[in-house]
Amino acid sequence: MKPSTICVQGGWQPGKGEPRQLPIYQSTTFKYETSDQMARLFDLKDAGFFYTRLQNPTNESVAKKIADLEGGVAAILTSSGQAASFFAVFNICEAGDHVVSTSAIYGGTYNLFAVTLKKLGIETTFVDQSASEEEIQAAFRPNTKCVFGETISNPSLDVLDIAKMSAIAHKNGVPMIVDNTFATPINCRPFEHGADIVTHSTTKYMDGHATQVGGAVVDSGNFDWDAHADKFPGLTTPDESYHGLVYTQAFGKMAYITKCTVQLMRDLGAIPSPFNCFLLNLGLESLHVRMPRHCENAQAVAEFLETQEDVAWINYPGLPSHPQHELAMRQFDKGYSCGVVTFGIKGGRERAIKFMDSLKLAAIVTHVADARTCVLHPASHTHRQLTDEQLLEAGVKPDLIRFSVGIEDVEDIIDDLKQAFAAIK
Repeated sequence: MKPSTICVQGGWQPGKGEPRQLPIYQSTTFKYETSDQMARLFDLKDAGFFYTRLQNPTNESVAKKIADLEGGVAAILTSSGQAASFFAVFNICEAGDHVVSTSAIYGGTYNLFAVTLKKLGIETTFVDQSASEEEIQAAFRPNTKCVFGETISNPSLDVLDIAKMSAIAHKNGVPMIVDNTFATPINCRPFEHGADIVTHSTTKYMDGHATQVGGAVVDSGNFDWDAHADKFPGLTTPDESYHGLVYTQAFGKMAYITKCTVQLMRDLGAIPSPFNCFLLNLGLESLHVRMPRHCENAQAVAEFLETQEDVAWINYPGLPSHPQHELAMRQFDKGYSCGVVTFGIKGGRERAIKFMDSLKLAAIVTHVADARTCVLHPASHTHRQLTDEQLLEAGVKPDLIRFSVGIEDVEDIIDDLKQAFAAIK
């Protein structure tokens, strides 16, 4: 099925007399007839549901839909996008290991890698994704286990050359992990460009209505863990917590997601509730309709902002002035990128804040990428934990305004911008 059909009909496939809409299996546990049936589930010899922390029928259906949208073999849902980023990396890294990440990533993820993973003994080297292959290669070490980047970085809107970064990762025998939150699989499917693992904050466009916090990790099934067995012992050597089971031998292409589920989710428990997954599924059913509208509106807003004398600079991949415009046109479906525009106001931070406070339709919220237009000043809000040096390294200028364009009538959105510009004259 094509992505539009998967959005509507993927995941839950009811049988005769079953509910047409995905049910909410609001239960912690599931009944079996014999002790042996339950024992086989705990030994991973049979597939099934026995405790919602590990898996739940509602969650499983939505995970399957997202895996199908991305073209992957399997997915796991997490309680947040941050949990998804952590699980994706920690599933193949341990103390003493090393990660290469692009520096232009979400501030929370930057902090996760630079601070929290470091406390766990995992070091991260941040690289400029626009640098030459030779410069990026210099960041790799013998203990490097993966490369991480964002399809479109939040909030700097840098476009990742997925094919380039994946090729460098594979040259070093490690997988490429791509956060595809902003593009979504409607606009870009990173596996088609060489990526191995995809993550999402499903809180954003996938949900689309600011109703639930969640995340997802999707595996392509393409990376050959056994070919680099010495790098990934967690997948290729016996797991004593499951009587010496070897994931790659027992589960083949499903090894990565199976380990993530039965080991990380078992021990860390960052599972989303079935009700949250139900809400996420409602959002996914209209994702293919909403994303083109977000992008069309954002393009019109970006073109309007480009003409305003009070705008110091404007950044949107759909504009020919964007440094990666040609890459965006090649890599994204129909050239669509996302519904987020960033720009700066002449006069610096204080004038930018006055402009934001003058907006009426666009709300100041700690969120991005839902149906309603919203706005944020990352240096003061989401990225305030970073130093000025780290802000610039992450591509976040002190005057940067992140404007998330919704699916309202674009003329009303532009009129709101016009009256805010008038207010700061």
